[in-house]
Amino acid sequence: MMKPIQWALLALTLLALSLPASARMLPDFVPLAEEHSPAVVNISTTRTQERAHARGMPDFEGTPFEDLFERFFGERGEGPGMPERFERSSLGSGFIYTEDGYIITANHVVEGASEIVVHLSDRRVFTADIVGKDPQSDVALIKIDAEDLPTLELGSSDDLKVGEWVLAIGSPFGFDHSVTAGIVSAKGRSLPSENYVPFIQTDVAINPGNSGGPLLNLDGKVIGVNAQIYSRTGGFMGLSFAVPIEMVKDVVTQLRRDGEVTRGWLGVLIQEVTRDLAESFGMDKPTGALVARVQADSPAEAAGFETGDVILSFNGIEVPNSSALPPIVGRTPVGSEVEVEVRRGEETLTLGVTIERLPDDVAARRGGPQREQADPAEPQSLLGMRLENLDAETREELGVEGGVVVTEVIDNPARSSGIRSGDVILQFGRRGVTSVQELEEYVAEAEPGRTVPVLIHRGGNPTFIALRIPSE
Repeated sequence: MMKPIQWALLALTLLALSLPASARMLPDFVPLAEEHSPAVVNISTTRTQERAHARGMPDFEGTPFEDLFERFFGERGEGPGMPERFERSSLGSGFIYTEDGYIITANHVVEGASEIVVHLSDRRVFTADIVGKDPQSDVALIKIDAEDLPTLELGSSDDLKVGEWVLAIGSPFGFDHSVTAGIVSAKGRSLPSENYVPFIQTDVAINPGNSGGPLLNLDGKVIGVNAQIYSRTGGFMGLSFAVPIEMVKDVVTQLRRDGEVTRGWLGVLIQEVTRDLAESFGMDKPTGALVARVQADSPAEAAGFETGDVILSFNGIEVPNSSALPPIVGRTPVGSEVEVEVRRGEETLTLGVTIERLPDDVAARRGGPQREQADPAEPQSLLGMRLENLDAETREELGVEGGVVVTEVIDNPARSSGIRSGDVILQFGRRGVTSVQELEEYVAEAEPGRTVPVLIHRGGNPTFIALRIPSE
């Protein structure tokens, strides 16, 4: 027979189970906001800029204002437009990292600032100095002269789960210590303008002024730094992005120690492996990062990487997609010797490579293709596109060894595969293309109905496209 205390426990259990899921699971954010808001700061910056006066100055000759005009602007006001200095202000957020005044914020909050003013929750105001900043991760570290400050504890973004509750504290539109909550909607999100940050995507309301503020988990630990929003209007539309705290830890450690950030460099340009490309490479499913170019004098070139290799794992870490690789390589210590698993044709190889420091300028050479001027003949049609050879001068300008230019896309399969006029075809089925005639031979040998990987040069960058050979 059950005792009264057992009956009471059973009743409470049944009552809890009968409640709606939202009532059982909705967290209480009040303690989090009260405890951790004091460590969040408002940051206002001033930027000094210049602009020129209009050149067309009024003519005061012969008027009572002639002497006054010459006194201030010189004789007749001739010469180029005179620069005008003016100041612009902006707002952002940050959080106190150490009791002696180190503050983490977003790089774009303090970039180019001539003055940085930090407002604490207790209404104290300090002028801050920049310790270091890293534009590639959009993280900056600043310092104020203060002691015994409230701080936030850094957590782990690696353990974060999609669907987990998170809380943001910041100063949207200048409103101090505004609190918004939501869930993690995705991890490892790659944005078009970023290569080295696997963003945390949330539906937490973030607006201008929130940048640099903390993203907290339910334990009150910082798991990200709010950095960007996706918006067509300039306001919040349901998507916001935070820099994972694991990356922030690494960046901040280097900024405190060296004042700058050093990243690992492999030296490959990569792209996503689509379903069609996976089929063309004989892969069971789309995975990994496809090497579209091996950069000259790079660690990858020294290790024997080839265009068309698919990187499956790096230093024992699986590479599920192309966006996963740059952060992994970037966090690898310079000088490390790592093993990289790649798929090449029908084989899986392991290549050893020594990681070097990411150069300051690794931008690819730009330039559009030009037509072969020495051959005025009508462009040849092949696979639904018209093609011409490239002259040696154009190849040197583009930095390619071979290739033929697409002068017109007229039909499928070129049109349906995404090939455009102006593309330069460099490879067909992993074989280099040096002339239209050579490409015709490769096409004639290709199996009808098969999907073939085609490497093209577009807008200064190499890209693989999957092209299906028409069935006979």
